[in-house]
Amino acid sequence: MTSPAADAPARPNRAPLAITVAIVAGLVMAFFAFAGLYADVLWFDQLGYLNVLTTQWIASSVLFLIGFLGMALPVWLSIQIAYRSRPVYAKLNAQLDRYQQVIEPLRRLAMYGIPALLGLFAGVSAASRWETTLMWLNRTPSGTTDPQFGLDISFYLFDLPFLHSVLGFASAVLLIALILSAATAYLYGAIRISGREVIISKAARVQIAVMASLYLLLQAASLWLDQYTTLTDDNGLITGAGYTDVNATIPGRAILAGIAVVVALLFLITAIMGRWRLPIIGTVLLIVTSLLIGSLYPWVVQRFQVVPSAKTLEAEYIQRNIDQTREAYGLSDVEEISYNATTETAPGALRADAETTANIRILDPAIVSDSFEQLEQFRQYYQFPDHLDVDRYNIDGKSQDAVVGVRDLRLSGLSDAPDWVNRTIVYTHGYGMVAAYGNQRSVDGQPVFLESGIPSTGSLGEFEPRVYFGEDSPQYSIVGAPKGAKPVELDYPAGGDGTEQTYTTFAGDGGPKLDNLFKKLVYALKFQSEQIFLSDSVSDSSQILYDRSPLDRVQKVAPYLTLDSDPYPSVIDGKIVWIVDGYTTSANYPYSTKLSMSSAINDAQTTAESFALDDVNYVRNSVKATVDAYDGTVTLYAWDDEDPLLATWQKIFPATVKPMSEISGDLMSHVRYPSDLFKMQRSIMGQYHVTDAGSFYSSDDAWTTPKEPTLPKEDKTLQPPYYLTMQMPGQTAPSYSLYSTFIPDQKGESTRDVLTGYLAVDANAGDKAGVRSENYGKLRLLSLPNDRILGPGQVQNKFDSDPAVSQVLNLLKQGQSDVINGNLLTLPVGGGLLYVQPVYVQSSGGTKLPLLQKILVSFGDQIAFEDTLDEALNVLFGGDSGAQAGDGGTQPQGEPVPPTDGGTTPPTDGETPPPTDSTTDAQAKALLEVANEALKEKQAAMADGDWAAYGAADKKLADTLAQLMSVLGE
Repeated sequence: MTSPAADAPARPNRAPLAITVAIVAGLVMAFFAFAGLYADVLWFDQLGYLNVLTTQWIASSVLFLIGFLGMALPVWLSIQIAYRSRPVYAKLNAQLDRYQQVIEPLRRLAMYGIPALLGLFAGVSAASRWETTLMWLNRTPSGTTDPQFGLDISFYLFDLPFLHSVLGFASAVLLIALILSAATAYLYGAIRISGREVIISKAARVQIAVMASLYLLLQAASLWLDQYTTLTDDNGLITGAGYTDVNATIPGRAILAGIAVVVALLFLITAIMGRWRLPIIGTVLLIVTSLLIGSLYPWVVQRFQVVPSAKTLEAEYIQRNIDQTREAYGLSDVEEISYNATTETAPGALRADAETTANIRILDPAIVSDSFEQLEQFRQYYQFPDHLDVDRYNIDGKSQDAVVGVRDLRLSGLSDAPDWVNRTIVYTHGYGMVAAYGNQRSVDGQPVFLESGIPSTGSLGEFEPRVYFGEDSPQYSIVGAPKGAKPVELDYPAGGDGTEQTYTTFAGDGGPKLDNLFKKLVYALKFQSEQIFLSDSVSDSSQILYDRSPLDRVQKVAPYLTLDSDPYPSVIDGKIVWIVDGYTTSANYPYSTKLSMSSAINDAQTTAESFALDDVNYVRNSVKATVDAYDGTVTLYAWDDEDPLLATWQKIFPATVKPMSEISGDLMSHVRYPSDLFKMQRSIMGQYHVTDAGSFYSSDDAWTTPKEPTLPKEDKTLQPPYYLTMQMPGQTAPSYSLYSTFIPDQKGESTRDVLTGYLAVDANAGDKAGVRSENYGKLRLLSLPNDRILGPGQVQNKFDSDPAVSQVLNLLKQGQSDVINGNLLTLPVGGGLLYVQPVYVQSSGGTKLPLLQKILVSFGDQIAFEDTLDEALNVLFGGDSGAQAGDGGTQPQGEPVPPTDGGTTPPTDGETPPPTDSTTDAQAKALLEVANEALKEKQAAMADGDWAAYGAADKKLADTLAQLMSVLGE
């Protein structure tokens, strides 16, 4: 009879299906990974930096293999030796016997799986050290030595980090192998515990003793290297070896290294003779000695010898710290000038500084971005950065500070065209760069543009205006089309002057080509968009542009650089080019104080996140990089050819950095001293302007950067440095500079906000001839020996509390208007220090158009509050300030200029020749029209309760009537 079980249908075997699904899933994941890697290859290859990517891949792969084998093989070998040398007839206790029964079925898997798993972790860790390894292999001597051991600084920059990494890795391998071999020996009876006695077989004894000996030798080497790390450790007083370190810690570590070698030899003797007493005694001696020599003895020296006479005994080492810190941060050649600033004014006191006062920037780049948006945005899909940049251009033969910004694309403004084609194919780029005179404003307080409009017009000449690569460009765009195809990329919109909406086709080489289905599939996966693969708008002539931020592009091709947080655009050689400053940094410079880069850089204009290497004690602006805003070309130039770090990276990535001699003259004239480097230097100079060790120890003259005075008192944000064209004491002519001020540092207590120092650097790199300025990077520190000069916070408080100023500001605030204080600038002129602050008025409603209405100035105890800077300076100094009009029709500094709206421009004072009757009639008629327009604006502002607009219209009417009287001869 057939059983029911026999009649039941056989269950299907699902194992093949599961295996198939797993294989398919693995292949899909592998293809996704491959697609990402292949996209990187295409991107780097198109940009011309493929060797940067392949070098990283090769180095990481080799190190992964070394790390994997370096961990897996010793661990596997130690387990195998322990297992194969186990006692055959060892008598095990019941507990171990049960363990063996559980482990035995998995023994083979564990013997190979555990080393392999540990090898994977070790390989990943080793691969992440590719930079340290390549730098050691290609190390470059610096030519300078440390003051303690006399070793080249490159030993600390390259050798010491690499050797510590190798010793740390090897120690971890030996320790893990020793633990696993001991565990295996115990599990299989080579190590047994009988009562109080530990019985170890000969084979296990030899293996454990030899491995322990090797481990101790590694610790001896590590202890020896630890002598050198004292030069980069913080000992509480300074960074570097102090008196206790030099006389107790360093000798103690050398002694401990020697003892560790002796103990290692004792373990070798045990491997031969079989006696554990000597190495155990030696190990105890090493531990006790480390406590006595490594901890107790240095404490005794510090407590009973150094503390009572610290100022004398530490003087030599403090001096080392001062000298090495200033050298590491590029501050060794600061010119220190005692500036006995006056607080009293005299008529004509500024005449000698007329050129400086004529170039005072009255536009605040942090405020007028809204003005650029309102006046130059044109369409909702354009935008300007929140904080504009300050550059300089040669206009009519004179250097002119300018506030500049790129009109970038903003896809979030395309609410009426959100589809993929519009966002990716049609709207692909921004258009043009807008620049305004830094020292001028129009009659109603608007910026005066030297380059503006769509299409771009102005004083910067002909240049490629399209911005495919900007700070806020879309994640990716697809550009390009077959020859003869109708352009589909919106170039610029229709304008009010009759221009029609214009389309264009990208003609550069800006991204990988999508010239086959496989590449389209790769990028469809990368950006998770099937449209890239399916859309008929993507042809074989298309290119995909991505990683478009200037900082992202430079960082990818130069991963060893720390980049300045403020790339800025310039018109150079007929193109808009982003200029990016790159730093080489290290935390291993002997005797140099460490600094948190992110903390030093953060201020009212910059909010920086922590860098990959945030705590540094060496920095050089070694590279100037450019990114073409049209085709994204990245070019790196070696700026500091004496930097050993840059020289080393040039060996690692050959032919990626061009020599400085290839910088064009046009580019050289726009390169500037980087602000982030200057912020780090001013942070260091707050303490290290003191060069005497005794005074430094007493910390009786520490400075700090003042808080941003325009923010609420409880806000601790620092005041940023500012770019200005000015003449410092010691200079023969004004130059483009970057400056910051200092006040006393009272360690968190209520700070007395008087000015104690003024740090400025020559920021102009060179001229159009391509010659680097010999004064570029020259740092000058004005030290104020008295405490009579008000600091920025005190001056701001004085402005805010002055009755006359308050009355005017209250009038300006009436209605729906807000008053905004601009950047408070400080300039050494007239034998003292002049403070200048623009005051803006804007509507408190939805439209943000800040108008520059007033100028506040302060010198000593006096202030002035006028419509223009020239008027304010004349009031303040009781006479002619010396600021004169420039050549070629340039407006007097700070004077309002008529709006350039295409209407009739009223004549200005001093026109020649005198008008004839016919010209008089024409000018009078034009002025009457302007006066009538101003009257209407005044009445409309009164009806709206907008007193800021009312005041501007009233002034416009009064000025126009005055000009009319002049024309009529009355």
